[in-house]
Amino acid sequence: MKTDRILHATLVLMLIAFCGALYHSLHETIVNAGDSAPDFTITADSGKTVTVHDFGGKLLLLNFWATWCPPCVEEIPGLNQLSKQLGPKGLVILGVSVDKDEAIYRNFLTRSPLAYQTARDPEEKINLSYGTIQYPESYLIDRTGKVVEKFISSQPWASPQMLEHINSLL
Repeated sequence: MKTDRILHATLVLMLIAFCGALYHSLHETIVNAGDSAPDFTITADSGKTVTVHDFGGKLLLLNFWATWCPPCVEEIPGLNQLSKQLGPKGLVILGVSVDKDEAIYRNFLTRSPLAYQTARDPEEKINLSYGTIQYPESYLIDRTGKVVEKFISSQPWASPQMLEHINSLL
């Protein structure tokens, strides 16, 4: 009888844990166009503390990436060109790396300088608040903090069509 109660209590606890995990997985945050951008605070590689609202009324391109991600590395030249061409017009690019190893990350930046602001989030707090689990993934965030567009996978950032599209949002 006592064994039955212990078994019953164990099954009930397992069912509660399963339901909690199921509830959490069904209610994960996934940010899409039209949503408010989740706020964050991160220290950029420049030493400056950055939040989603610190861009002075400019259009923000938030790019989640990693040095170990070939598509991420492939889109860096396009992001550099985009930053150089549209930065003066009001586009701010923030590349948030999810690299765990700081030495590998710093070595990469030394070998391949980026023309835009970067930061490292090894705990992956920011990307998870956006629902991002694959890389690269980017978000265009307007002056009011709304996500204008979400880009999954690498993009042709320096293409004439992309430059024209993003310029039209400035």
